[in-house]
Amino acid sequence: MQFRLMVNGSSREVEAPAETPLLWVLRDDLQLTGPKYGCGVGACGACTVHLTGAAIRSCTTPVSAIAGRPITTIEGLQTAIGRAVSAAWLAEDVAQCGYCQTGQIMTACALLATHATPTDAEIDRAMAGNICRCGTYQRIRKAVHRAAAGT
Repeated sequence: MQFRLMVNGSSREVEAPAETPLLWVLRDDLQLTGPKYGCGVGACGACTVHLTGAAIRSCTTPVSAIAGRPITTIEGLQTAIGRAVSAAWLAEDVAQCGYCQTGQIMTACALLATHATPTDAEIDRAMAGNICRCGTYQRIRKAVHRAAAGT
């Protein structure tokens, strides 16, 4: 089937079976490798992208369910919140292996877009679906607070 996707502000045509996970379309067809394959069941968060501004798991979202709605990957995250989160990630030295970081950053940006000054509990709740094998959860929380403060 043919699908017209709006990815990172550009209209893109792809051909794929309707049930193909968005992750594979992004990575294999559109060469956007920021979203990572981690678990394939939406449990780890490595594949997180924004769909109409909300964080979703692209490994469990069929391409047929999102056609025509704006998708943003880490490659297209060019917002003030995205820049603040990226700077905070560096300042707090969050990443170790880095594999989960695109999903973590995308989730943090979606949180800050709806909660400008989240509490620890709100951060923990929003980020709970993102697994970091390196265990940098305390630095992730500090980075979200830093980004929220704009420092």
